[in-house]
Amino acid sequence: MSSGYTAAEMMTVAAARALSSRDICFVGIGLPSAACNLARLTHAPGLTLIYESGTIETKPSVLPLSIGDGELCETALTTVSVPEMFRYWLQGGRITAGFLGGAQIDRFGNLNSTVIGPYAKPKVRLPGSGGATEIATSCGRIFIVMRQSPRTFVKKLDFLTTLGHGATGRERRELGIHTEGPALLVTDLCMMKPDEESKEMCVTSMHPGVTMEQVRAATGWELRAADMVSETEPPSAVELEALRDLNRRTAEAHGSSLGME
Repeated sequence: MSSGYTAAEMMTVAAARALSSRDICFVGIGLPSAACNLARLTHAPGLTLIYESGTIETKPSVLPLSIGDGELCETALTTVSVPEMFRYWLQGGRITAGFLGGAQIDRFGNLNSTVIGPYAKPKVRLPGSGGATEIATSCGRIFIVMRQSPRTFVKKLDFLTTLGHGATGRERRELGIHTEGPALLVTDLCMMKPDEESKEMCVTSMHPGVTMEQVRAATGWELRAADMVSETEPPSAVELEALRDLNRRTAEAHGSSLGME
């Protein structure tokens, strides 16, 4: 990775670029929140951000510690109840994009955020789904942001928490779910998109300085590449300045950069 920016900055910028001013986006905490707010501060000023706590069109000046952070409510156009958020806004098909992550992902974009190891006797018990299952099926499309390693990019999930395209890539369609599902996977090494037919995640772009050998070594399945693989455009000076300023304000407010390192 170039000495001018970090892998985390490249990942955040690449994820932010997926959004436009037309989007209504269901935002997660951590790196997804950084990506969405970076998009709002740069190329997508009309982007509408919605957090699970019920805050609509929020414009935080610092990244929130949690969905219950007062910064979100104070800067929102309005705040609705959580049942209204899910039933009317999310399940009503009013949200165009959602950002998700997890502890594990497989080749079809299915996610695990429940346990590592056997469910009855796990090595690690994780926070669970939260609203991820509803976000994955009800948002128009899903963007996934995760750091890439053989421990997180696995051949078989220890537990299926959140549906991507299903165990074989066909289940989403067979279940009659009409939303697009995982449309983009952004990692600290590359970007992937689902194959049009099989729905298997394939490398479409590699970040500057990263090789296909590195990407495959960090993946627990036999990773495929698209017919045309490009190089991700490096972060611009404007993007880096906006991201670092956001990160600086967050650190001053909360004493941390919320996973931005």
